[in-house]
Amino acid sequence: MAFQKAVKGTILVGGGALATVLGLSQFAHYRRKQMNLAYVKAADYISEPVNREPPSREAQLLTLQNTSEFDILVIGGGATGSGCALDAVTRGLKTALVERDDFSSGTSSRSTKLIHGGVRYLQKAIMKLDIEQYRMVKEALHERANLLEIAPHLSAPLPIMLPVYKWWQLPYYWVGIKLYDLVAGSNCLKSSYVLSKSRALEHFPMLQKDKLVGAIVYYDGQHNDARMNLAIALTAARYGAATANYMEVVSLLKKTDPQTGKVRVSGARCKDVLTGQEFDVRAKCVINATGPFTDSVRKMDDKDAAAICQPSAGVHIVMPGYYSPESMGLLDPATSDGRVIFFLPWQKMTIAGTTDTPTDVTPHPIPSEEDINFILNEVRNYLSCDVEVRRGDVLAAWSGIRPLVTDPKSADTQSISRNHVVDISESGLITIAGGKWTTYRSMAEDTINAAIKTHNLKAGPSRTVGLFLQGGKDWSPTLYIRLVQDYGLESEVAQHLAATYGDKAFEVAKMASVTGKRWPIVGVRLVSEFPYIEAEVKYGIKEYACTAVDMISRRTRLAFLNVQAAEEALPRIVELMGRELNWDDHKKQEQLETARKFLYYEMGYKSRSEQLTDRSEISLLPSDIDRYKKRFHKFDADKKGFITIVDVQRVLESINVQMDENTLHEILNEVDLNKNGQVELNEFLQLMSAIQKGRVSGSRLAILMKTAEENLDRRVPIPVDRSCGGL
Repeated sequence: MAFQKAVKGTILVGGGALATVLGLSQFAHYRRKQMNLAYVKAADYISEPVNREPPSREAQLLTLQNTSEFDILVIGGGATGSGCALDAVTRGLKTALVERDDFSSGTSSRSTKLIHGGVRYLQKAIMKLDIEQYRMVKEALHERANLLEIAPHLSAPLPIMLPVYKWWQLPYYWVGIKLYDLVAGSNCLKSSYVLSKSRALEHFPMLQKDKLVGAIVYYDGQHNDARMNLAIALTAARYGAATANYMEVVSLLKKTDPQTGKVRVSGARCKDVLTGQEFDVRAKCVINATGPFTDSVRKMDDKDAAAICQPSAGVHIVMPGYYSPESMGLLDPATSDGRVIFFLPWQKMTIAGTTDTPTDVTPHPIPSEEDINFILNEVRNYLSCDVEVRRGDVLAAWSGIRPLVTDPKSADTQSISRNHVVDISESGLITIAGGKWTTYRSMAEDTINAAIKTHNLKAGPSRTVGLFLQGGKDWSPTLYIRLVQDYGLESEVAQHLAATYGDKAFEVAKMASVTGKRWPIVGVRLVSEFPYIEAEVKYGIKEYACTAVDMISRRTRLAFLNVQAAEEALPRIVELMGRELNWDDHKKQEQLETARKFLYYEMGYKSRSEQLTDRSEISLLPSDIDRYKKRFHKFDADKKGFITIVDVQRVLESINVQMDENTLHEILNEVDLNKNGQVELNEFLQLMSAIQKGRVSGSRLAILMKTAEENLDRRVPIPVDRSCGGL
């Protein structure tokens, strides 16, 4: 098996992107009318979508089952696989895509959210005179410009500050960043510039002031990665690809070529994960675009196939928005161990990452406490001492597995280039591996070019440059104003819908429920502090959402922004999905438990629970212990040694504050470590100790008790909304 070189040279594969498989259906005309099946006649290219809306998942499954043979079958539903499907179907090839989980369920939804050429790769290219790295950066900068053009609602330029603390570094970094602009050429988003110390602090006031010399600001792109991946898959479906999530490839099909006598891959045996049904999907060419799982599919083809991917884990954390300016990111070019850390505003929060450590391949990666603390420590190095960086302010954390291409000469994964390779096996299985999110389109183009050449398929050149993704064609920056005026949505909700669905936002608005208030007229929120509304759950099902996890993590991004808020919204989300999908009570409970497990392990909730347990130490000064005991006994008037909902209600009533019993139960349950329905003095002291150490923040009980103590005589209402909801 030989690695193939792409037509353009080295082939790049989407690094943070697990691959998506999209399919084109050729099915009977009368069935298409009845079921709205995907159908397209072979042609030189497809100029317009054949479906106004993506066909239903049920219709797509029928297409997969009843099509005698596809031209292309893509395995994997991340950015690269979805890109392959879109590239193939728009060339007129009958295309199918199958994904074992949900679209973008893997690495493609767990990236740094940047669309970038790679400043550090350009540095390596110059320092090592590496032409391959240079070409990769240049291609990525071209792809960055294209992605910003074809999905303007999901992406935007972002200024990123590189703070400088030594005078000699200023010209060094300035030259490097100017070269980045130069390599981008006409695709340069905006020209980089230098800031004085005072101007840098004006733009980024929370920056460490001591020894700051100045800063350099350059521009890259930022996007909503999971929604971008989904837009690619939905666009492929609209152009006629037969796409299906929750379709697992059990084995590869093979047949002997009558002309050459060689055994060739001819499709895959697929299993519907949701129903257990199995059937064959036959295709002239099968593409393996499964990211970190690349080698497992290659071994289905050849059990002796050598591994070509070296997985690396990248952990990110999300913190409250006040940790960074709303429209300026920060780059730490040299962390304590030589890695690069980004500190970026995203969805009105702050995202920080990433780590880069070797890992085992797993469908459910878990962020480690060690990696979370490493990122926090690096953040502390760059923020002013006036800003207390607290462990309790981590709202969510996740780990994504990058499918890096192994370089046998490299000692560690950090030095591995993210160039992609297209590998063609003896039996004709085409594997696309490596690369980065930004270059998913060019990777897909290279892959389909290789498929056409290897399998003698009849198709024209790629047509995906400038091809608008779902929602992008008629989007404008002022679209949200029409949503406010025409439907009576809150401005924040309207902006969110426009930035998430583009010109499809009107369809979501039409589904929005009446609030019963004077304003907003429609748009009931799923959780108070985020602009996600209930109508998005119903619309998410049209976008192939099948589980509650799909909804909280990839149709909405709640799980990536605040796991406590996601858990709070879960019951309502499950109720709404159950109504649309006819779930019984057992199914609803199963969905709740699975989603909570996902939040607990994969999104950092486990780390939150470990910050405050019944084994947590109490490290308080004697004076603090006396002060907190006094506060506790304001509620525990009978000196029982614990407080209950009744005790809290009594104090609240004495200062004329009303609160429903369910809310009080939730507040006490956050601190009831042994889950006996009451909060003991020891548990309260453990909580206050954890707060002092920064391991816990935003405790509603702590805020309630402190405010009650201060206002018992003044009768001031007590704020009990979740304060950031930190982990």
